[in-house]
Amino acid sequence: MNTLFSILLLVGAVNFTASAQTTKIMNTNKTETATFGGGCFWCMEAVFVRLPGVISVSSGFAGGKTEDPTYHDVCNGNTGHAEVTQIVFDPAKISYDKLLGVFWQAHDPTTLNRQGADEGTQYRSIILFHDEKQKLLAEKSKLAAQPDFRSPIVTEIASFKKFYPAEDYHQGYYEANSNVPYCQVVITPKLEKLEHKKIIETTPQTK
Repeated sequence: MNTLFSILLLVGAVNFTASAQTTKIMNTNKTETATFGGGCFWCMEAVFVRLPGVISVSSGFAGGKTEDPTYHDVCNGNTGHAEVTQIVFDPAKISYDKLLGVFWQAHDPTTLNRQGADEGTQYRSIILFHDEKQKLLAEKSKLAAQPDFRSPIVTEIASFKKFYPAEDYHQGYYEANSNVPYCQVVITPKLEKLEHKKIIETTPQTK
C-alpha cells in the first residue's frame, strides 16, 4: 500500500505541475487598450477593425462629464464627451505607436471640433491615454506627425476616465450598412485610400 500511495502522490504532483505550467503560459497572454476620437466613430471603427493585431473595436463616448450618455445626448453637444473608438489590441502583434500612426492618417487632426461636415465638440480629435507610457508616446507621435500637415494639429491628449459604449446599432455600423449614402460617400473612400497606401487590410481582422 505504501508503494501504491507513493505512486499516486507522484502522479498527482506531476499533474499539478503540468497544470500550473499551463496556467502560467495562458496568463502570459496580454492585451492593451487604446482610446481614440477622430470624428464619427463609424469611420474610425471601420479603419481600426482592419488592422492585424487588433482584437476588438467598440464605438462609444468618453472624455466628458455626463454619466451613461445616449447617442442623442452626445449629439446635443452638452455632455463634453467625444465619439471615440475603444481598441483592444495584442501588443505582440501591433504596437500602440503603430496605432497612433494610423490614427493621424485616418482623420484630419487640424480641424477644431470638426471632421468634414460633422461639427461639434463631440467630433473633436482626441487621444485618451490609459497610462503614463501611452501619454508620452502620444505626445511624441503628435510632434512627429506635425510636419505631415500644413496647419497645426489640435488633437487633445487627455487622461482616460471612463468609456461608455454606444447603442448596439452603432457597433460594426459600416460592415452592416456599407451601402447607405453616408458610408459610400464618407467611409468607403477613406478605407480605399488607406488600403491603397497599405496602411490597413482590405477586410476586417476582428471577429
